Amino acid sequence: MIKEEKDLLAGKADIVEGEFINITQSTVRNVEGGHLEMQQVGALSIDGERVEATQSAALLVRSTYTTLTQCVSGMTIGNETSVNFSFSPVLVSMGETTMNSSASCVIAAGTVKAEKSAALLVLARNVEGEINTLIDWKSAAAFGAVIGGLFGLLSLFRRK
Repeated sequence: MIKEEKDLLAGKADIVEGEFINITQSTVRNVEGGHLEMQQVGALSIDGERVEATQSAALLVRSTYTTLTQCVSGMTIGNETSVNFSFSPVLVSMGETTMNSSASCVIAAGTVKAEKSAALLVLARNVEGEINTLIDWKSAAAFGAVIGGLFGLLSLFRRK
C-alpha cells in the first residue's frame, strides 16, 4: 500500500485527496484524506480520519478525531472532538467533546469536558467543567410544551 502525501501552499483547489495532506494559506472546496493538517485554510467540506486545523474556516468538518484551534466551523461531526478558542454552531460527537474557551449553539455528545466555554443547548450523558448554557433540559421541555400548546390552540380555532 502506497502512502500518498500532498502539500498545498498558498493556492486554490477544488478537490484535494490523499492519505497525508498538509494545506497552508489556501482555499479548497473539498478535502478528503486520512491525516489532514491545515493552517489558515478556507474550505467548504473537510472529511478525514484525523483533522488538525489552526486558524481555519469550514462549513462542514467530518472526522474520527478532530482538533480545531482558533477556527470557525458551521458543523463539526466526529467521534472525538477538541475545540480550542473556536466557534462551531453545531458540534456532534459520538464520544467525547473537549472545549477550551470556545462557543457553540448546540452540542450533542457522549461526554462534554469544557473550560470557560458557552453553548445555547448541550445534550450529553456527562458534562464536566465550566460551561455556560442558556437552555437546560427542563427549560427545553417547558418551551416545547408551550409551543405544542400554542399550535394545538391555533388548530382548534382554525377548524371553526
